[in-house]
Amino acid sequence: MKIAVLGNGAWDLKWGSQVLKEVDFLICADGGANNASLAGRMPNLLIGDLDSITPEVLNQCKNTGCRIERFPCEKDETDLELALNCAEAEARLVSERDIWLYGATGKRIDHFMGNIALMLAYARKGYRIHLEDPEHEIWILQSRELIKGSVGQELSLIALSEKAVVTTEGLRYPLQQGVLRQDSPRGLSNVFLGEEAGIQVHLGWVLVVLLKF
Repeated sequence: MKIAVLGNGAWDLKWGSQVLKEVDFLICADGGANNASLAGRMPNLLIGDLDSITPEVLNQCKNTGCRIERFPCEKDETDLELALNCAEAEARLVSERDIWLYGATGKRIDHFMGNIALMLAYARKGYRIHLEDPEHEIWILQSRELIKGSVGQELSLIALSEKAVVTTEGLRYPLQQGVLRQDSPRGLSNVFLGEEAGIQVHLGWVLVVLLKF
């Protein structure tokens, strides 16, 4: 079961219309429902303070039987944080550990950085948040993974912990238990030599950023 959260960030309608077709349960964080409506897919759940959703789309949500949870504007959590809490609850019901996150890049860099913090919080609880937009696939890694790609495709590894110890295979600039530090961009812009790269995180948390062609 594919569970996804859609935020109110940058939205490519053509791309978004395709990815939402694959989603089984869609949660929209406030104005994310505007993006969903444009893509022709109404959410199963709408949550937030509802200060960004248009009146027309809010009525659409009500008319299609979408569950709506409204919160006050003055609150400790962001709308996206509330949406991810609900996604976790849905994932737990069906024993899923993966949650997709769309509409969570672009527009405001402070919100984007906050979203990365949320991804780390969920990684620590054993969930993987796949943050995706037309140009990037982003997730957090703490173990070993084989990543599919294409010759020449770029991939960056960014330490989220104070330091991360990493070994890589199949990339132009290899690491053999190399140290990536939180205050250094050493892992940026590596390049696939073939169609697969192996990443082993021996210590720490690493943000993987795969650039799409």
